[in-house]
Amino acid sequence: MKYAEVKEFILNKLKNELPDHLSYHSVGHVKDVVRSCKEIADREDISNTDLTLLLTAALFHDSGFLINSKNHEELSCGIAKEHLPDYGYNNEDIERICGMIRATKVPQKPQNHLEEIICDADLDYLGRDDFFTIGGKLFDELCVYGILSTEDEWNELQVKFLEAHHYFTKTAIELRQKKKDENLAAVKAKLGK
Repeated sequence: MKYAEVKEFILNKLKNELPDHLSYHSVGHVKDVVRSCKEIADREDISNTDLTLLLTAALFHDSGFLINSKNHEELSCGIAKEHLPDYGYNNEDIERICGMIRATKVPQKPQNHLEEIICDADLDYLGRDDFFTIGGKLFDELCVYGILSTEDEWNELQVKFLEAHHYFTKTAIELRQKKKDENLAAVKAKLGK
């Protein structure tokens, strides 16, 4: 598997072809998920082939936004299936990668440890200090789609989302849960709850 080459290919494709209005589902988000996957995988003793598959899934997990925001996980799998054979990935590798991509669909339903890791990495920011900065990018993006129009609607949505969300891996729970709870309390305070 030529990971370094496929990484360069997909990051360039995303950088050049993603719609400008995607302030959250951007190359920056993809790089952040790859970084979080590495951090969690290191602490969870994932190595070699599994790590390569995990990081490849992270690179491709939102590539479907190149086509459409609706059902982007399935579209991302299609893009992975189209390009990964050119970089030495076999059918079994690609199926495992697609399983990880599909697991990121909300509500998240991971079926194995690698899927749990990518789910936690995809929403790592919920338990970080940059929660409001990154959340603001998602708010802007949802406004462009006409899904939201006010900050109160956004904060109500965030409360529901944060209350329903849970981390899967021991690492994410240890590193992110406490701050996620603080971020939830801060959002509730904005709503006067």
